[in-house]
Amino acid sequence: MAAAAEIISEMTSTDALQVIPVAGSIGAEIRGVALAGDLPQDVIDAIRAALLRHKVVFFRGQHELGDASQEAFAARFGELQRHPMVKAAGESDALLELTEGYSASVWHTDLTFMPDPSAFAVLRPLELPEFGGDTLWANAANAYAQLPPPLKPLADTLWAIHSTDYDFDGNFSEEYRARMRDYGQNTKKHVARTEHPVVQVHPETGERSLILGAWLQRFVGLGNADTAKLFDVLQAHVTKPENTVRWSWRMGDVAMWDNRATQHRAVPDYGEGPRVLRRATVLGTVPTGIDGRQSRRLED
Repeated sequence: MAAAAEIISEMTSTDALQVIPVAGSIGAEIRGVALAGDLPQDVIDAIRAALLRHKVVFFRGQHELGDASQEAFAARFGELQRHPMVKAAGESDALLELTEGYSASVWHTDLTFMPDPSAFAVLRPLELPEFGGDTLWANAANAYAQLPPPLKPLADTLWAIHSTDYDFDGNFSEEYRARMRDYGQNTKKHVARTEHPVVQVHPETGERSLILGAWLQRFVGLGNADTAKLFDVLQAHVTKPENTVRWSWRMGDVAMWDNRATQHRAVPDYGEGPRVLRRATVLGTVPTGIDGRQSRRLED
């Protein structure tokens, strides 16, 4: 265990945090912290450092974490972000509830149809099925770093339009379309379009990562056919198995990810079982491309 763990010892808390990688290129479990407590700032700083390094971190046994404490924990990392199209869950004004009708089983980065997508997200389950229902994350920074040399200059110059006008009808099974019908209707009622660089510079780490995922509608200057072919090439580098981590949920788990350097998706393999999770998100900054230009909202 000691060989696999990074020990963070210079803290005011008595127990040291253990940061234990769970996959080769993304993901780590953090042990030795109760998220529902009043955490000292150096513990928050250590969690943030682990998150920036591993892109997604997991905590087991956080049974005391409720809606209010989940919001309070997320708020330690920045201003909370409300979802622009979906009503907040319960009495909260900031938690999004992910159920059978709002569970995105496609690879995506949250809210890229907005000019300022989320920086971080904190997710915890309320109900879980007897089997299945895992979540996958992919490392978009590692994907860029490992692009073949001929592809990098192309990616560096590409911009793409991300939009809520997403075709939930044409890409999924009848069962999944039924689950996502309300969400799909909301995206068409509240159309938002943003132009992002395909390669963004991370505002904290300076890493370059790919902004792709399901909200991408087309590349600027390219038609639908060329967009589809090029998207498939680039997206495949993000989601190749060795660039991902798969998390099997238990009650009391919490996942937190850096939305600026990852994609994620739910796995809809749990039949009719219940699957309810709640997510708090932290507002991000407007992405910046490697040429210094920033993303911009597009007006209709």
